[in-house]
Amino acid sequence: MAQINFVPTAQGLAASEVFRQWPSLVDVAEAAASAGTRVSVIQAAAQPLHVMHNGIGYHFSDIGGAGTAAGRGRRFASLLEDIKADVLHVHGLDFARDAFAIAQCLPNLPIVFQDHANRPPPWWRRPQWRRWYKAASGVAFTAPELARPFTDAGLLDPRAQVFAIPESSCRFTRGSRARARAETGLYGDPCILWIGHLNAGKDPLTVLDGVALAAAKLPGLKLWCVFGDAPLLPAVQRRIERDRQLSGRVHLLGKVAHRRIEWLLRAADMFVSGSRRESCGYALLEAMACGVTPVVTDIPSFRALTGEVGHLWPCGDASRLADALIDAASTRRSPERVRAHFDGTLSFEAVGRQWADAYVQVLDGRRRRAR
Repeated sequence: MAQINFVPTAQGLAASEVFRQWPSLVDVAEAAASAGTRVSVIQAAAQPLHVMHNGIGYHFSDIGGAGTAAGRGRRFASLLEDIKADVLHVHGLDFARDAFAIAQCLPNLPIVFQDHANRPPPWWRRPQWRRWYKAASGVAFTAPELARPFTDAGLLDPRAQVFAIPESSCRFTRGSRARARAETGLYGDPCILWIGHLNAGKDPLTVLDGVALAAAKLPGLKLWCVFGDAPLLPAVQRRIERDRQLSGRVHLLGKVAHRRIEWLLRAADMFVSGSRRESCGYALLEAMACGVTPVVTDIPSFRALTGEVGHLWPCGDASRLADALIDAASTRRSPERVRAHFDGTLSFEAVGRQWADAYVQVLDGRRRRAR
């Protein structure tokens, strides 16, 4: 199997830096390889390079001079023939034109697209995109409901299989909660962690409203907020300052180095999110890898990821969030149970098995149609 990323690397960027900046390039490849699949990765680049990384071959393909999709398609197709790929895994639904160009050169090669928070093109461009998407033998989303905008628009060929596979996995592990609290200074009963931008899509104000309501029955509750972009920070600060249930209870930590996130999650009892839309939810994956109980919005990707260990609440409903927080505090699912769910469905090994099965299905389907 060959995975391909059509987004070109910057001029002069070393392979090690590419792996650092785009961890999903490595993570998805290693997940698939963990199931015994022979994996190669093709990366569009400014100069050719072949490197081995953790047993996987990365082919940085020079696309200089290939100014058209057809030209790039011929170049990638030649490399795919050299690799002897049985299946092509395309990162991102936005690259249907490039994948179609490869399919024109290699019509018998099954192609699986993986969603990375992609959206359908504008309606006036859809006739051309429908033609390009005919190259797809399969499409993978974290949850099958996320395919609906594409299927409702008639973009996907009815013969293309839709797979529900988490967008990635996580390398975080469980640790001692007592040690993590000593290391980070986090505390609370319950101790709740938020990780996400302070913007309308993440809806921090509803989360604050829900925490204020829950505090009446959970007087020891503390909320710790890690965030990057923060257009709503002034509104969040005002909301905290004017409510005695929030003042002194909510702690704004701001931006934190990623290596520190694991320690913060190990210290937490719960992870809370108010997201209105997610293609996956990397912070949620990290939380469950650390055994933290998720209290998250009832959106397709979160439903698919959390299974029986999640406490779900409707987007924008502070009262239902408060109920979910109180319920999670009373039931106290163990970190071992949350981590067991992660290991069974979201770990690299579990995701790898799902990808291996998807590759076999599209390969078998293509072979049946060729008879």
